Amino acid sequence: MILRAVIPWCWALAGCAAAESLDLLRFTNGDQFHGAFRGLKEGPGVVWQREDLAAPVEFKTSQIRHVILHGGRPLTALTSLSQLGLVNGDRLPGTITAIDADTITLDTPYAGVLRLARSQVAMLAPNPLGGRVYYHGPFVEDDWKMTHAAWPDGLPAIATGSAASAGPAASAQPGRWVFSGSAWYWPHAHAGTALIREDGMPDRAVLRFELAWKNRPCLAIAFHADFAPAKPREGEDLRRLKAGAFEPGDVYVLPRLFGNSYVLQIYADYLMLYRTAVSAAGKTSFEQVQMNNNNLRLMEMGKARLEVRSNRRSGAIALFINDEFVAQWNENKEPGHDAAHFAGKGAGFGFVVQGEHSPLRISDISVSEWNGMPDSARSMQVDDQDIVLMANGTDRYAGKAGGLDAHGLLDFTGKFGTLHFPLDEVAEVRFARNRLAAAADVPAERLVVRFSPVGSISGQPLPGDASHLELLNPSAGPLRLALDSAVMLDFNSSKQIIDDWNADF
Repeated sequence: MILRAVIPWCWALAGCAAAESLDLLRFTNGDQFHGAFRGLKEGPGVVWQREDLAAPVEFKTSQIRHVILHGGRPLTALTSLSQLGLVNGDRLPGTITAIDADTITLDTPYAGVLRLARSQVAMLAPNPLGGRVYYHGPFVEDDWKMTHAAWPDGLPAIATGSAASAGPAASAQPGRWVFSGSAWYWPHAHAGTALIREDGMPDRAVLRFELAWKNRPCLAIAFHADFAPAKPREGEDLRRLKAGAFEPGDVYVLPRLFGNSYVLQIYADYLMLYRTAVSAAGKTSFEQVQMNNNNLRLMEMGKARLEVRSNRRSGAIALFINDEFVAQWNENKEPGHDAAHFAGKGAGFGFVVQGEHSPLRISDISVSEWNGMPDSARSMQVDDQDIVLMANGTDRYAGKAGGLDAHGLLDFTGKFGTLHFPLDEVAEVRFARNRLAAAADVPAERLVVRFSPVGSISGQPLPGDASHLELLNPSAGPLRLALDSAVMLDFNSSKQIIDDWNADF
């Protein structure tokens, strides 16, 4: 049992402890404090060290939601995005070195050489996404900035208390996003504050994130934003604006928040895409981008994975929800149009809630290069055929994947014979569903180790120290994992959306 009297004491010391160590321990009840992760013991239990404690202390993993390692920044980031996906949802980063009829071999920097039964592997991704990952998180809040139409350069700091406090300093300003664990929360009744990153989007980008909501989703997503400064509108009441006054669905404020950008509005049953602009003189404007069908059905979900793909060079924009295609736009359809006509002029992105009494959570955010591929192999996965998508973003094949030959080529038998694909030209292979084993039952004690920039592996935790963990994975068996590339140890990710949120949200 966690003694409630102890945790406030830990909070009081969090400031000095943060300077001593960047590890962060968060409990299932929302309490958290800094220190140093020292390993796992039988029980299982997490061993935690702080300089203001005489000796390390131990907490049962049933009490812990997760541990953020090294402030969310790995000691050594993985250099390759190549990975394979298991039937239980794990994504194991590494280099695929061998494939035969029964086994797939993966060379990893964190667990050595792994040999997995082929029936346990649902997907191979030698070149996922077509390029590098620019951002993955959030694991630390200082990667982000909060802005408002009245404070375009960022909300002023609150001298005392937490960012979410209701003290006099906080009440004189609009609401703030709250960083908790590895997610951003919007808990307030009124909207108006944007959460932004000012860089990180390449010309061809994939922005992915998990969105969860309690009442209804009302979110605006900006991408390729440059946050150009804008002048206030004539006759605008700045005091009212600073107080957080913001009409639900207000599009006039969007160019003030994001500058030259595209802004996608997501609601429970419809969506809208806007071009926002700020002239050299600071005058703002916006324009709706036409589309054939703007209907959505999100209300009953409570949670969804959103993916925005944008290509400034070609003008292509696409939206996927839960890996299913939803909508697309092409901004450079006219002859001679190029990236200069793309409304999004910057490399930033951001979010702002656009409804009242609409608490939500944003997590598992990633930005990566897009190879222009209009879909994914998952969207075409079938029962009796393997699907191969090539890294050029256009070619795809259905048939049966064989092994790797002596030259490192993937043998693939299709309708018109056997082909041989170099792995460095393959984006993704999805194996036929009827050749896959059923996912094993989740153990009562389960740990998910998350790596940077991509990848996760789960299993039953066994004793280990601060640099290595022992894990019993249902597909790979017992593993000894080096933690240099790990950023999170996830013990209790709730499957219930509402239960997973703090009571304040």
